[in-house]
Amino acid sequence: MIKKVIFSALSLFIGLTSFSQSFKVVPLGVLGGSHEDNLSAYMVAPIGQNQYVCLDVGTLYAGIQKAIDFHTFQGDALQILRDSIKGYLISHGHLDHLSGLILNSPDDTAKPIYAMPYVLDVFKKHYFSWDTWANFADEGEKPALSKYHYVAFTEGKEIPLANTKMWVKAFPLSHGKPYQSTAFLFHSNQGYLLYLGDTGADRIEQSQKLDSLWKSVAPLIKTHQLKAMMIEVSFPNAQPEKQLFGHLTPNLLMEEMKQLSKYVGADAMKNLNVVITHMKPSGNHLQEMKDELINSNILDLNLIFPKQGEALVF
Repeated sequence: MIKKVIFSALSLFIGLTSFSQSFKVVPLGVLGGSHEDNLSAYMVAPIGQNQYVCLDVGTLYAGIQKAIDFHTFQGDALQILRDSIKGYLISHGHLDHLSGLILNSPDDTAKPIYAMPYVLDVFKKHYFSWDTWANFADEGEKPALSKYHYVAFTEGKEIPLANTKMWVKAFPLSHGKPYQSTAFLFHSNQGYLLYLGDTGADRIEQSQKLDSLWKSVAPLIKTHQLKAMMIEVSFPNAQPEKQLFGHLTPNLLMEEMKQLSKYVGADAMKNLNVVITHMKPSGNHLQEMKDELINSNILDLNLIFPKQGEALVF
């Protein structure tokens, strides 16, 4: 009888733990520059699934190989690239967020590229054009090889991600006004995941884009359905505000988190998983930014500094 009770309790614990987790995130690249083999790229899948999409693709093959080295994945890197990644979501058109996709396109398989229209225009004009690279997409300069299918987001409209069990909604961000980036809100397994491409603070950008995003996700934070937020911090606090080029510092991130807390309350912000992305590694900046973030974390956020190749579960 005692064994049955223990087994039932253990089963309940495992069931509750599984229910509380919604996403697996595999960082293929976590930095914001200098290291071309470690630039912004994150594979995301629902818990228990092996059908991923890639959020930005600064680094691709090298990141998958690093994940194999860490035993996050097993098998051949090229096979994982071709078979496990079911699509790409690109936040904006800068090379450190899509060069892995371009360089690996000859060896890839057919799949969609999801982005806002202003990002797809960059692909058509500058990357998948025959002056710079073969046009592996299904629109743009002729001949179009049609390996990749462009899927344009409509702001705020949730769409399914093909061949996965995820849905996603896109929101525009300001990345050095008037240049725009994108945030993606994923939905799967009763949970949500928020990924932000490069973004400046509303105060610096003279924008309300982050404020609008915070209002949209506030109900999910109140109900603890938002499992994690992935957001950039590119420079230490010493970086002059006039030289941020549409990026955040630790102080500016906390400024935005305080704004978000106005919509959800301080209690709901405690232990919110906040994954810090896109840190620029110049000099001793990585440790400097980590220290500044930890020391300014008065909201008791659960700050997470991802490592290339090591999986995160939310």
